[in-house]
Amino acid sequence: MKNINLSLQIIPCVPEERIYPVVDKVIAYIASTGVKYEVGPMETTMEGDLDHLLEIVKKAQEICVKEGCSRVLSQIKIDYKAEGVTMDEKIHKYR
Repeated sequence: MKNINLSLQIIPCVPEERIYPVVDKVIAYIASTGVKYEVGPMETTMEGDLDHLLEIVKKAQEICVKEGCSRVLSQIKIDYKAEGVTMDEKIHKYR
């Protein structure tokens, strides 16, 4: 399958002072997977195979729970087309 883009916003239900440390652990995990990714102010966008990216999303939820989250709210956006989608084609003119 060609690359797709998947954006993930994680909102861990923890005390406010723990939100960024939990999100940082999720971002560190994403970085460790080797997928192309970009952190934004509200979400992290990844590029890769759909099945692989969905496994990353699943693991992100597990990380939050392991970090003590009583609940995890997540929003996922997927941009898919048969010939593939890249982050560069969307944002290169803004760089």
